[in-house]
Amino acid sequence: MKTSRQSVILDIIAQEDIETQGQMLEALLARGVKSTQATVSRDIKELRLVKEIGPSGRYRYVQADQDESSEAARRMEEIFREGCISFDHALHTVVVRTMPGLASAVCGAVDAMGEDAVLGSVAGDDTGIIVMRNAAAAERLCAQLRRAYKR
Repeated sequence: MKTSRQSVILDIIAQEDIETQGQMLEALLARGVKSTQATVSRDIKELRLVKEIGPSGRYRYVQADQDESSEAARRMEEIFREGCISFDHALHTVVVRTMPGLASAVCGAVDAMGEDAVLGSVAGDDTGIIVMRNAAAAERLCAQLRRAYKR
């Protein structure tokens, strides 16, 4: 089921400009595949889909070049391991403390993850604020960062 759903997702992005996970859910349903936002989010990560600006000037999901995607993930991991001192959340906001001068790089790495739940970030010199769609998303991001970077 997972493999066939992911195959349908790849077919969809080859034929349509899909900008959001909500649009992806609608496109899947139109093809008879019922899914949830959380499942689509996991599929997007596993398929290494990224957003790029399409011919219409709007963002769309595309499959990342494997080497490019691996390199981006490696760089993000390195930025977090070398730059982050701590991170925590309060309501829908994640606060990241970094080494001096690295907050912008860390927030940029989070923005580059392409998560729909990330609304945006603001970085100072050694502190970044990441605004999430809701408190549950902020908690999930912190848990994901703790698991991935052993903080």
